[in-house]
Amino acid sequence: MKLTVKDKDFLERLRALLDSKDLSIELKNDGLKRLILRKNYGDRIETEFGMTRQGVRWRFHRLMNEIYVSSLESLYFIESNFGNELRSMALEIAKERITLRKATKKTGNLDNYRLKRPSK
Repeated sequence: MKLTVKDKDFLERLRALLDSKDLSIELKNDGLKRLILRKNYGDRIETEFGMTRQGVRWRFHRLMNEIYVSSLESLYFIESNFGNELRSMALEIAKERITLRKATKKTGNLDNYRLKRPSK
């Protein structure tokens, strides 16, 4: 599952509120472990995110408990079958893709992001 632009904006705002100590993330265990938001859920949170408190909780749950944890489950499964030797190669590919995405965003040139095969 890929992150949307709204997800990325949400995470950037969340990071700022975590840095300013207005929010914190905690592990809750009431039979099934999950990540939750703690601290101020007042008007400032609704204003900062541009959505209701329930909307903030829903997006946080979807991103952290569904997408993030599921991604780690997938990694765990792959690495338990193939070992973690592939991790460094996968990280190299991911970093390259991020760099290409950033370059494409700056220049607006989609050719930067298209796969270029080496000449023979």
